[in-house]
Amino acid sequence: MSQEKLENLGLDLPDLPLTTVGSFPKPPELKEARKQNREGDLSDDDLDEQAREATRFWLDKQYELDYDIYVDGEQYRGDMATYFAENLQGFEIGGLVRSYGNRYYRKPIVVDEIVWEEPITVDWWRFAQDYADRPVKGMLTGPYTMMDWTFNEHYPSRAETARAFAAAIRSEVEALIEAGCKIIQIDEPACSVRHDEMELVKEVVGQVVEGQDAYFISHICYGEFEKIYPDMLEIPVDNFDLEFTNSDLYLLDLFRDDPFTKDLSFGAVDVHNHRVESREVVRELIEKVLDVVPREQIWISPDCGLKTRTVNEALGKMEVLAEATRELR
Repeated sequence: MSQEKLENLGLDLPDLPLTTVGSFPKPPELKEARKQNREGDLSDDDLDEQAREATRFWLDKQYELDYDIYVDGEQYRGDMATYFAENLQGFEIGGLVRSYGNRYYRKPIVVDEIVWEEPITVDWWRFAQDYADRPVKGMLTGPYTMMDWTFNEHYPSRAETARAFAAAIRSEVEALIEAGCKIIQIDEPACSVRHDEMELVKEVVGQVVEGQDAYFISHICYGEFEKIYPDMLEIPVDNFDLEFTNSDLYLLDLFRDDPFTKDLSFGAVDVHNHRVESREVVRELIEKVLDVVPREQIWISPDCGLKTRTVNEALGKMEVLAEATRELR
């Protein structure tokens, strides 16, 4: 664990810190409220109150299950890319495109200079942190993934588009830190499927985090890690949150050949499976990573965000993670 950095930030975390990746499923009443808002039948203020109620629900569940680092659950946003594009200058929002399975999002289109004008997530982070009794992560989509998941009709290259996103996201990081946020997750799932641009990933993530006083996590999932590892360890973050269970722990073979040198949030339940794993199965999975990566580097989390599960499935997976972690402590 990057213990010295955490201590300098005033964070005292237990053995095998327990967290989640970021998103939780939206309750049916919030989904209906979002639909009514899109159709003009519900005000933005009323929708926000529904999102706050759902956020409190998930913060309460993290408290009841004794998690160590909370997330707000992203109840106020629909997806990773469009939400940020809608709150930056320089975009139009295109039609629906499929991300995976039967999941769709509206693809942003860069039509002008990307400009950050005011905080996007800070009020929601502050709401969650004021309600919570433990640290709440700031949750942002990284500059490389934002670039890769948008159409560009303004900048001369992918690299220039990513750098423009990095400048905007750095401003959001600065605003979160000024508000008191100490742990910030910058999601970069796209970097595991575009192997030829790892140098650009390192550059633009560095542009976001350089000189910033926070503990940084990057979530990367469902890609060809054998083509970016160990090079990805040079991405300048403190902790990588990685998917393991869905891919049958094949990453551990890579770590045996080239030791993992950062902190690792180990994805120990499969969020793309309706089945809730048993406590015994989850414990065995965690024990396997403990055989390869030093214990002091390990955090425990799901494979990915839980928003694709039902509320009961998500709670079931969170509960077995907590039970297995407590046993191993």
